Amino acid sequence: MSARLSGKSVIISGAAHGIGAAQARLFAREGARLALFDIDGEGVAKLAAELVADGHRVVHTTADVVSEDDWIRVVALAEDELGGLHALSNNAGIFRPEGVEETTVELFNTITAINQLGVILGMKTAIPALRRAGGGSIVNFSSIYGLTGSGLATAYQGTKGAVRLITKTAAVQYAPEAIRVNSVHPTMIDTPLIRNGVPENELRRLLKLVPMQRIGQADEVAHAALFLLSDEASLITGAELAVDGGYTAGAPIPD
Repeated sequence: MSARLSGKSVIISGAAHGIGAAQARLFAREGARLALFDIDGEGVAKLAAELVADGHRVVHTTADVVSEDDWIRVVALAEDELGGLHALSNNAGIFRPEGVEETTVELFNTITAINQLGVILGMKTAIPALRRAGGGSIVNFSSIYGLTGSGLATAYQGTKGAVRLITKTAAVQYAPEAIRVNSVHPTMIDTPLIRNGVPENELRRLLKLVPMQRIGQADEVAHAALFLLSDEASLITGAELAVDGGYTAGAPIPD
């Protein structure tokens, strides 16, 4: 086993599926102690049981990123059961494709609560624990659509753009305390979030805009988060890492 996260306790939100589950499996192999949570309690319990059976140290719970009380409970679980907190992956999020005129107030509030407020609450509750541990690292999940427009998913894009700048301002605020904060910006990734949220014909159209001409895999994003959470990224804070097959570099010239 390699040890890029050896001795570190890591919280992962939205850990039951997709990129969250990929991070959990990768981080465990890299020596991390894990506190996993998801609103899907059954899914996160199943993943935790798999990792424990493989000999990893994992605690889990059902929790909602929009609840400050739930976040407080998760951070306390990590500190009490895993000996402190050293890193946070603010991974949980939802995607809806509605544009400006189709976005209701209810939909806007739901997406903003999960994708934006959830990130703020995660940082707010984790940072005191990271401070008690002498510093640490946070990865906030944004999107390629936190960097560029698309003509759809208005509320989603708004939240992902907000996450990008929330990350930067937190990075500046907490750099003197050895707490690093960076954002990851994935392209279309082969996860339930995309498969259930984007029609197949629309996905094919979007992938034509990716210079690498393919959908991404959850493990590819997990490795980016691993780097930012590890000590290998010790001088990196306030950065945005696009894991996007070249999407944000520019659209390829059409045939």
